Amino acid sequence: MPGLGLDSPTPGASPPAAPYRVLARKYRPQTFADLIGQDAMVRTLRNAFASGRIAQAYILTGVRGVGKTTTARILARALNYEPADGPAGAGAPTLDMPALGRHCRDIIESRHVDVQEMDAASNTGIGDIREIIEAARYKPVLARYKVFIIDEVHMLSTAAFNGLLKTLEEPPEHVKFIFATTEIRKVPVTVLSRCQRFDLRRVEAGTMARHLRAICEAEEVGIDVEALSLVARAAEGSVRDALSLLDQAIAHSGAQSAGGTVHGEQVRSLLGLADRGRVIDLFEALMKGEVGLALTELREQYDSGADPAVVVADLAEFTHLVTKLKILPETADDPALVEAERTRGRDFAEKLSMRVLARAWQMLTKGLAEVQQAAKPIQAAEMVLVRLAYASDLPTPDEALRRLRESGPESPSPAAPGNGGGAGRSASAGGGPGSGPGAALAAGGSRGLAAPVASSAPSPAPASAPAAAPSAASHLSLAARGEPRPAQAPAREQAPALAIASLPELVALAAQKRDLRLKFALENHIRPVAFEDGRIEVALAPGGSPVLVQELQAKISEWTGRRWLVALSQHEEGEPTLAEKAAAERDAMMTGVRADPLVAAVLARFPGASIVDVRAQAPDEGPTPVSPDEYEMMAAAGPDDDPSDDDIEF
Repeated sequence: MPGLGLDSPTPGASPPAAPYRVLARKYRPQTFADLIGQDAMVRTLRNAFASGRIAQAYILTGVRGVGKTTTARILARALNYEPADGPAGAGAPTLDMPALGRHCRDIIESRHVDVQEMDAASNTGIGDIREIIEAARYKPVLARYKVFIIDEVHMLSTAAFNGLLKTLEEPPEHVKFIFATTEIRKVPVTVLSRCQRFDLRRVEAGTMARHLRAICEAEEVGIDVEALSLVARAAEGSVRDALSLLDQAIAHSGAQSAGGTVHGEQVRSLLGLADRGRVIDLFEALMKGEVGLALTELREQYDSGADPAVVVADLAEFTHLVTKLKILPETADDPALVEAERTRGRDFAEKLSMRVLARAWQMLTKGLAEVQQAAKPIQAAEMVLVRLAYASDLPTPDEALRRLRESGPESPSPAAPGNGGGAGRSASAGGGPGSGPGAALAAGGSRGLAAPVASSAPSPAPASAPAAAPSAASHLSLAARGEPRPAQAPAREQAPALAIASLPELVALAAQKRDLRLKFALENHIRPVAFEDGRIEVALAPGGSPVLVQELQAKISEWTGRRWLVALSQHEEGEPTLAEKAAAERDAMMTGVRADPLVAAVLARFPGASIVDVRAQAPDEGPTPVSPDEYEMMAAAGPDDDPSDDDIEF
């Protein structure tokens, strides 16, 4: 048509549709009032801005998608906020921004000349930091502050961090730094000490669910409670992940059309999750010990598309929920919980003991690692459920001990084979319904409660079982009839406890036990103060370790078979150590030998000779008499070729 350019719209044609914006961008917070789950940070900043205590640098940390970069932009906007209808430069930094100010739109869209954003993942070098340092020298062109936002700051190189330190510590008055990172531990402490740190928290599932519902109402999309709960939990505290999953769920269910609704079943199918109600049914079957029912339920969920690892993880999550409900009943008020989790979880919390829940949690968490690493996850998951179901029939140690004490020696053990211990697993497992301990849960009882589940009638012992030993009552009846009493096996003799009366005996015991390190310490580092039966008080010689006292107490109690107390004296020095006594005795013997006239004559006859050692003769050896004539003959024989090298040993 003449007179129309190429870009001129055709008369009567509809305007081009605006490109679709994902929910994570469309509903990105614009003010601090829009942030959810970060009340502590907002309160701190609000008080700081109100009192004028504005720092020169901030660092924001948290998991992905929690709002670090968005918060940095909002903070930059708050620093430079000026009302749009006022004169330039009017106003002051504030967190209250009811309307878009003079610089707000440009800051939100990351195109303001005085607010520079840098991605440290792609600009890691010292050259990029030099540009920031050079730009910081000049005052802002339009805004109140020149703000530098560095995202993923932990990716900067060491040289870049070092180059930034001086400017970060003493920046010009018109410069502010805002850092964001997911790896706060990789940021040098020299940088952290120059910044105010804010840890952005994960958003709770209940708060997330309310936020998602408000977005769905704004988008005119229906969504049920279970779908909201599933999306909020799958996001694990990340708002961006939650909005991305919600966007995907709306597209998957076709709810973007008018009157559409997102259902929980559609979200489970999208995420590969199991039905929460079926997970609770599976948990109940396991707690009752019904192995056949549990395996059938797992196979059906697997055929429906559920991942075996996800099923085991859901079981562990529900176990954790029941445990929390048992400790904190107000946990049921969490809006992220579906009605089945709230009501049935309370019921399980009342019936199951803490020991059973802790045992189930431990087995499921260990089994989850096995399922994730197995070549065939479904088989590994089935084995985990089998172990858990059979463990549900086992009593706790204190229950087993109490049952044994109450039943007496003639009553069969509650866990004995053929005694109905596994009858409650399933009818296909060899027991009738409700015949085993697992039936107590369905009847309002509990698996692992403090009171033991007693069977209605004792089961007959199998024919192949060995005959029980005669009881005391049967011996009395035999004696009353005049019949001979059967012989009993002799009682096992117990070894008498060792008695130690002195430190040398303790050293000999250590040598007998071949503990040479402790023997050396006893001889060289222990100075006895008091030595009694069952109690030793010692002092440590120089070089002795205080750990030696505890080690000695443990060793002597183990060797003697009874408890000993070894105390460290704080005031008395104690007697000399065995090594010091031996050295003193040796010096005394050496002095006595040197004073002997015969030894003196031998040393005088052999110049350079020395006494190496002195040993006392054994009592059974007896001294070898040497007459004076023999000494004179030895002296007349003359020295050897080199008497200076001779050592005479007595």
